[in-house]
Amino acid sequence: MLWYRGKISTDMEVPFNLSDRGLLLADGVFETLLVTGGRAFLLDEHLDRLTRGCATLGIACDRRVPEQAVRDLVAAAPGAATLRVTVTRGAGARGLPPPKDAVPTIFASRSPWSEGMAFSQVRLAVSSIRRNATSPLSRIKSLAYLDNVLALGEARQNGADDALILSSDGNVACASAANIFILENRHLTTPPTSVGILDGIMRGFTLSAARDMGLAVVEEAFGLDRLMKADAIFLTNSVRLLMPVIALDGKECHPAATDLMVKLASALADALGLHSRPTF
Repeated sequence: MLWYRGKISTDMEVPFNLSDRGLLLADGVFETLLVTGGRAFLLDEHLDRLTRGCATLGIACDRRVPEQAVRDLVAAAPGAATLRVTVTRGAGARGLPPPKDAVPTIFASRSPWSEGMAFSQVRLAVSSIRRNATSPLSRIKSLAYLDNVLALGEARQNGADDALILSSDGNVACASAANIFILENRHLTTPPTSVGILDGIMRGFTLSAARDMGLAVVEEAFGLDRLMKADAIFLTNSVRLLMPVIALDGKECHPAATDLMVKLASALADALGLHSRPTF
């Protein structure tokens, strides 16, 4: 299901300007949201990040337009779903300089989602691709996602489910489309955004839920040695929610803090109104 120019269609093919800079230069941003119980989860947080990303790129996007797209798609059909909202700078002349009079292209799509897509265990493989902390794109949800695509492909070739991407100085950064956390003696640690990661919406929810549980929460850089010594490792994102890591580069991880992971995942399930509960 597609939202484009205020209209909803089941036809995913619409007229599109082939000089659009989103298509030619990945000049734009996007958000992926989860819909359960007839609402888009953490909508304001997603729209805030979308707005910040547009501001970073200098795209003049009226926040009310993507918000209306989300609300229209939520109302268009019952059931759980994922929504993707895309904003590009719009069409422009050939070349790199952004046109001063560009009109942003905004569209959104809706896809089915089921609870079986959440809380799955994952095996990671360390990627040869590194995050570039000096790039503004490392901290916004840019359309330029090829590093992530290549890292995931490399991990799959190595028999893993996802990639563990390191920062340029060798610290743990993130997965191909998820933030990473470690649990150590009731301390929850995740890399800071300064290592070149996206500040995930589920990352923020998890940090808040951990504080509510009485866990000590730390945002600091750490390396592979500390990662492998942790009581538990897990990933978060807006579609698959919380994912325990059970292996890294073929070496099995044996989580000793599954009770805390279950509590964090259950807090997320409760907030989303899910019927199933994680059992790691």
